[in-house]
Amino acid sequence: MTDPRPPSRAHDARIVAVVSVAHGCSHFFHLIVAPLFPWLKADFGLGYAELGLLMTVFFAVSGVGQALVGFVVDRIGPVPVMLASLSCFVLGALVIAVAPGYPVLILGCALVGLGNAPFHPVDYSILNARIATPRLAHAYSVHGIAGNLGWALAPVFLVGIAQLASWRIAVAAAAAMAAAIGLWVWRERAALAGVAVGPLGVVRAPRAAGGAAGSSVAFLRLPAVWMSFAFFLTMAVSFGAIQTFGPEAAGRLHGIEAQRAALYLTVYMLASAGGIVLGGFLASDPRHAEPTIAVGYGVAACVALALGLLAMPGWAVPVAFAVMGAGSGIAGPSRDLLVRRASPPGATGRVYGMVYSGLDTGMALAPLGFGWLMDHGMTAAVWVGIAGFQALLILSAVKVGHFARSAGAGMEAGAAAR
Repeated sequence: MTDPRPPSRAHDARIVAVVSVAHGCSHFFHLIVAPLFPWLKADFGLGYAELGLLMTVFFAVSGVGQALVGFVVDRIGPVPVMLASLSCFVLGALVIAVAPGYPVLILGCALVGLGNAPFHPVDYSILNARIATPRLAHAYSVHGIAGNLGWALAPVFLVGIAQLASWRIAVAAAAAMAAAIGLWVWRERAALAGVAVGPLGVVRAPRAAGGAAGSSVAFLRLPAVWMSFAFFLTMAVSFGAIQTFGPEAAGRLHGIEAQRAALYLTVYMLASAGGIVLGGFLASDPRHAEPTIAVGYGVAACVALALGLLAMPGWAVPVAFAVMGAGSGIAGPSRDLLVRRASPPGATGRVYGMVYSGLDTGMALAPLGFGWLMDHGMTAAVWVGIAGFQALLILSAVKVGHFARSAGAGMEAGAAAR
């Protein structure tokens, strides 16, 4: 039975901690192979397009799964789905660690992508249901920071272990980390679901309101959902290029060795985490959402263009990554609030699943297109393309905000009529 008392700060902190660490783990696994490209390229004789295909498989599986799994989350609850996801991370990482050739690498990436699919509908279903509304923007901020820290940790963790031992041991160590986080989620499963644990240790979440079969796809008629999908797809193409090839492209353009440049992704992620902290305060006022997103991505686009077209001294390149990351991070909590405003009651998992599948779709497309540019030596075009997609986000944010406000007004009018 759900506890009727308003949640305390300690309760909220406990929920946010578990969800955020699991979210950080999912972001860590976005990069389970990208930082290891130099080793995989050498061991398996792969080109950049083939390496990019590994990321495409990951995000294609994740994107299709994410659009579908929102229905599962709304029906059976988020906690069992989160546990299944972490199990897929463990299995997929172990498959990659023992891969004898390229096809098994693809299989491992597909399994990890399957594990990644549920995380946004799972996380936001828990946060929106279990966190007090006045603290929700800050919960989004911590959640986003944890994701960025997962991204920041992955290159240091994987490259560090690969240099000390081997890339296979590095991936196996990642599997052990996911298993440990899965045990923590299992221990906290009752708190996350908001129900008591039964005599056999089973948690059964209450069914969401508005989950009737006839209305289960009604949310797809909302323009705000599709504009949010397009926004996330555009954002993901830009970020997917930064994540997969950005450091190496910057290294080639500005004369920086590949292993040193790979660490600039960590600089980007740490700066983005700092930006999310500020973005969490700005998102407390919904009126600031669109301007915050526009300023954040506008700054990021200008810096990306400078990286592609201007000569920079070596010290300036990590600074550019930091500024670009901070700009993107500031926009994060406002972006999440826009999606929440567009979500009808009882359809949180489905809406977030559909919208965030745009993120995976963009991440699946980016490695193929930008990998082709890298293979053909067009490294400056990589950064010009990144800047172009970031600039498109400004227009997209305005449209998403317009449709989200319209959707919110429509839901309020419907509630008043009833």
